[in-house]
Amino acid sequence: MTRRTKIVATIGPASESTEVLTGLATAGMDMARLSLSHGPLDETLERVKRVREVAKKTKRYIGVMADLPGPKIRAAEFPDGGSRLVIDSMVELAPARSGDSSTETRIAVDHEPLLDEIVAGDRISLGDGGIQLEVEDVDGKRAQARVLTGGLAQGRPGVSFPPGRSSLSSPTTADLRLLEALVDAGVEAVAISFVRSARDMEAARAVRSDTMLIAKIETPEAVSMLPEIISASDGVMVARGDLGLRCALEDVPHHQKRIIRTGVAFGRPVITATQMLESMISAPTPTRAEVTDIANAVFDGTSALMLSAETAIGHHPVLAVETMARVAERAEREFDYQGWGHALGRLQTVEASKAPVEIRITAAVSAAAWRAAVDADVAAIIACTYNGATARAISRFRPKVPVIAATPSERTAHQLSVAWGVTPMVTDIHGTTDDIVWFAVQKAVEAAIIRPGDLVAVLVGSPQDTDPTTDTLRLVRVR
Repeated sequence: MTRRTKIVATIGPASESTEVLTGLATAGMDMARLSLSHGPLDETLERVKRVREVAKKTKRYIGVMADLPGPKIRAAEFPDGGSRLVIDSMVELAPARSGDSSTETRIAVDHEPLLDEIVAGDRISLGDGGIQLEVEDVDGKRAQARVLTGGLAQGRPGVSFPPGRSSLSSPTTADLRLLEALVDAGVEAVAISFVRSARDMEAARAVRSDTMLIAKIETPEAVSMLPEIISASDGVMVARGDLGLRCALEDVPHHQKRIIRTGVAFGRPVITATQMLESMISAPTPTRAEVTDIANAVFDGTSALMLSAETAIGHHPVLAVETMARVAERAEREFDYQGWGHALGRLQTVEASKAPVEIRITAAVSAAAWRAAVDADVAAIIACTYNGATARAISRFRPKVPVIAATPSERTAHQLSVAWGVTPMVTDIHGTTDDIVWFAVQKAVEAAIIRPGDLVAVLVGSPQDTDPTTDTLRLVRVR
């Protein structure tokens, strides 16, 4: 069985060359992530072009996801080599002015209302939370904070306030401008950072409804509003970095399981991210804990696994993807496919009454396809789809057999590169249900995905409907 869990790799200085991108694609990268927090728009668009060239060269559907910065508060630049903050020392915090820099005694923060939004007793984190400060005094010009956990501060680290303290909201005006440019450039998916409610996703959708919007769950507010946010999104990311700064660390594994379970129940791809192979930024082999983390995410049912700094700035980007692919494929051999499908069927029954009738029909037919795959021992499931919804509906059951998404839309094929277990296949547009089924099966045979004599389950709707709904399941014996 080929790997079913997809891999998202972040592209940065270590991986932006055509040579390394080709290596990533060959090693198993299914979607490329481009972070706007660490590079200007023109640089990002150049990377999009190179990913496209490599996907064409390697004959793979590789989606591109742009990650918007969101309302991230950062410190002004620390000097080259960084500044070491020592435990129990005092440091001054102040809003950054033009030309300000940060040192071990004074941190300039790019947030004008800083002194109005923090109070004595607040815990403030720098970067990934390795450096922790506690505010002891605030006046009209500065705040005094004690270093609780020291470390080396470098570059422009993020500054994290206690939950609900910052007045910033997502998406920002700058995010929405970037969203327009990125979708015009053909990016298939855009991740919205620091989502706190479904309204944040709706604000992004009002600007561009023609792209796949991924909600990053990294705030306590998002965790508390999870079903509403996922319902308003096309996918979801378990953004464990900032989630671990804003929630209790011991809660993060439990949030991860709930986010994955809820996302899959809604038929949305779920990406599990942050520090999955962190040691491989410099080391050629992972820790045993990292290998176990990847396997557990697979057992949780995640659709995709994400590499961040490992491929963006790491010393071994291709090796990191190869390692993740190997660990995920091994874990999939132990995955409880039948148990997952049964459990999802019960959960789907609970959720179905809240959904529009078209979605309920697709859910019922996809459930029947999963049951047919088990009872009739089919060789594959073919989901005939235009926007990918049918393929994602059957994918959430985690069937053991291959899922082929037959779509006339190349954009949809790229978007499905992050859907669990789905192999995209671009087909022609046909005018009847019989032709859609016939030519989808024929193309799958030509691609050597299925063989003559195989029994396959085909999901399809009527092309004559103005708003096609997947309402038909056919079991077809391949001739």
